Amino acid sequence: MTSTTNAARPSRAASKPQGQWAVDGKAPLNHNEEFKAADNGLNVRQRIIDDYSVNGFDSIPSDDLHGRFRWWGLYTQRKQGIDGGRTSKLEADELSDKYFMMRVRLDGGAITTDQLRVLAGISREFARDTGDISDRQNLQYHWIRVEDVPEIWRRLDEAGMDTVEACGDTPRVILGSPVAGIAADEIIDPTPVIQEIRSRYLNQPEYSNLPRKFKSAVTGHPSLDVVHEINDISLVGVEHPELGAGYDLWVGGGLSTVPRLAERVGVFVRPEEAAEVWAGVVSIFRDYGYRRQRTRARLKFLIGDWGVAKFREVLETEYLQRKLPDGPAPAPARAGADHLGVNEQRDGRVWVGVAPTVGRASGTLLDKVADLAEQAGSGRIRFTPHQKILILDVEPDKAETLVDQLAEIGLYARPSVFRRGTMACTGIEYCKLAFVETKGLAADVIDELERRLADLELTEPLSININGCQNSCARIQVADIGLKGQLIAGEEFGFQVHLGGGLVTADREAGELGRTVRGLKVTAANLADYIERVVRRWHTDRADGETFAAWAHRADEEAVA
Repeated sequence: MTSTTNAARPSRAASKPQGQWAVDGKAPLNHNEEFKAADNGLNVRQRIIDDYSVNGFDSIPSDDLHGRFRWWGLYTQRKQGIDGGRTSKLEADELSDKYFMMRVRLDGGAITTDQLRVLAGISREFARDTGDISDRQNLQYHWIRVEDVPEIWRRLDEAGMDTVEACGDTPRVILGSPVAGIAADEIIDPTPVIQEIRSRYLNQPEYSNLPRKFKSAVTGHPSLDVVHEINDISLVGVEHPELGAGYDLWVGGGLSTVPRLAERVGVFVRPEEAAEVWAGVVSIFRDYGYRRQRTRARLKFLIGDWGVAKFREVLETEYLQRKLPDGPAPAPARAGADHLGVNEQRDGRVWVGVAPTVGRASGTLLDKVADLAEQAGSGRIRFTPHQKILILDVEPDKAETLVDQLAEIGLYARPSVFRRGTMACTGIEYCKLAFVETKGLAADVIDELERRLADLELTEPLSININGCQNSCARIQVADIGLKGQLIAGEEFGFQVHLGGGLVTADREAGELGRTVRGLKVTAANLADYIERVVRRWHTDRADGETFAAWAHRADEEAVA
């Protein structure tokens, strides 16, 4: 989709060119834009197959290795033994090992048990039995050799999966409701929209050179289960009083070092035009997004400068050539957006949602999940935006047996609030940006909190999100307790604390970023102590029914320090 009129084109907002193609032209203003202009990232696939997998890691030039490989879901992983104190001091080549993280793109998190076995086999044979379910519904491997990539791709292709545009300056995986098409209370099934976007717009050069990454989400479930406020674009199911079921359009969300929650554009999107509207938003980002500085290259910065009224005008006038009707906002979110437990489907069967600890899911574990699912009559699996696993289409009389069997392998349908609500990014174990350990630390903290706080018998949701650096892959600013990894004093590592963040829930009408407590830094060694202390203080001080987030925003600094 391309612009056909200049009627709504904004004037230049700054004296320096911002790298907006529609305003400044396409002359590259930094090296990232230069290598993308020289050769589209999609083209590296054939070089990997024909050249680099044959001649080995050392044959890969830098622009492919640290740039275009991302268009096919590949990042070099962190070299083992490099401590967090050197993270910001070393160049990419010094931090990088000769192995890769590979991200398998799973739009909507939807796979079959046969596909799950393919993923499990790749993990065991090529990734040292590693696997992480990300909060983007992807599966991530580690220890991948470039020599093995063509065979991995062959197996994925044969099974109907891929790694295309799983990373890079591209439209990345589309978050979708994990209960799409099965939930009894679903407003609209987003599956056709996701499939149309995939078939029409992905792996296409027209949309594969964006200013930076572009994150999408589509849901039709009233729990608002795709964290729609922190995506570049979200289509949220609503019921229009005259036009029926469709979508409410949100744009401009994103976290990292400059967090911003998405805003409603105010339009109603009919199901049959949703993919086209998605492409229009991507095209605005491609043509008007800021490319000069990567720190300002996300859509949220353009929305911040334009506002949603101007964004709507440009979308309708330049890209759609028609007006969109005004539309209603989503109803307040219903509880249970992670979909854990045993839940009735619209066809009388049930799904069983379970929590792997902070998303860790080895190939060995995934094979067992496939076996147990099929024994319960299921052939379908969903990964969720909350690092969870759902097994669909279970016969009701087999559900409790399945729940018990999954618990025996460490997957809990009725976990503690800490195991249910804790999320962690990759951390220093494999990530070149991280300062601290996350996954193993989070697992230890969960065990400690379950033991120490058992007397409180907590049932209220409580999210604890642990991130290894400032980039918020684990969504730290929208957690009850968000922990940002950093070097805090001398050679000591720990976390800056964010409290009281959250997205729309049954108890919260709008998303809110967490507060930071002035001067508060918590070491990794003292993390369980701090969380125990602040949770006990909330439990003692709260008003009847007061959530942790509400208490955290009103508490004085002494109470949360």
